Amino acid sequence: MWELSVANQPDSDTLLAQFRRLMNELLGGEFRRNAFQPWEVQLLLDIEGCRLRESQRERVLKRYQKAMEARIRNSGAMPIKLSEFLKRRYRQARPPDSSAS
Repeated sequence: MWELSVANQPDSDTLLAQFRRLMNELLGGEFRRNAFQPWEVQLLLDIEGCRLRESQRERVLKRYQKAMEARIRNSGAMPIKLSEFLKRRYRQARPPDSSAS
């Protein structure tokens, strides 16, 4: 995960607007700009590295977007990477190991 210094981190409204724009462009399949914030580039590289199946891509990205928008609205925190989001969801969905008793 990356960290921004408090001085460099945008306020939550700006961050939310930037994140929504990034996700809308990604889901729409067309970027209308050629300049990105470093955290946006890191998110895009991470999303690409997750190698989502085409049949799942839109659904997973929309879930991720919804969760990260809530995170930003509630705490003003930077969005986590998709890979971290998926790991956390997997851990939550996985039943506890009963053999560890």
